[in-house]
Amino acid sequence: MSEPRLLVFGDIHGSITALRRVLARAQPSVRDTLLFLGDYIDRGEDSRAVLDLLMELEQQHECIFLKGNHEDLFLTAYNGTEDDWGIWLTNGGLKTLFDFNSAIPPDRYVEWLRRLRLCYETATHYFVHAGVRPGQPPALTADVDRLWIREPFLSSSYDWGKVIVFGHTVQFGGPLVRPNKLGIDTGAFIQGLGKLTCLVLPDRRFVFSDGRSRKVG
Repeated sequence: MSEPRLLVFGDIHGSITALRRVLARAQPSVRDTLLFLGDYIDRGEDSRAVLDLLMELEQQHECIFLKGNHEDLFLTAYNGTEDDWGIWLTNGGLKTLFDFNSAIPPDRYVEWLRRLRLCYETATHYFVHAGVRPGQPPALTADVDRLWIREPFLSSSYDWGKVIVFGHTVQFGGPLVRPNKLGIDTGAFIQGLGKLTCLVLPDRRFVFSDGRSRKVG
């Protein structure tokens, strides 16, 4: 019997077709854990369908769902002001409302989004939506950085003691592979250019929604 795997999925952004394809390629078993790095909603085909599928998956598998900056934008708007709504809507939120055919997603979706985590770690990897602050342990990174940071994280060669696995910043040439970090947001929602990436551990390979796969590094 093969050992359990950790399947790590990059930013989905409503790309339900890409999500279904990469799941079919990765073929998760009941012994595998599925970890999602956030940004499930906004911009792509159908954010409601993505959330419905994620909720279905957690009934069948051990799942870990991290919060992305787009979920944070929505939750801030839901609890906030007209200005907060404006910021979310202009960052892809309007498409999400169209997907729900509603002025606001139903309560069960809001409650699910409120339960999202900010990070997860194993003995060898640290998983987060956007990244962590260089020069200090990941645990000391502020929540806003976990959701939003780009630089100085992206260009940093700092050794955090674990490989940082993140999304948030689209990698147009395929996943970003560095000794200290792996970036797996490959622009799933971008028509004709993007794809959804799944990192398979401990196999250290990528599976893509366009049918390809390759080893890490």
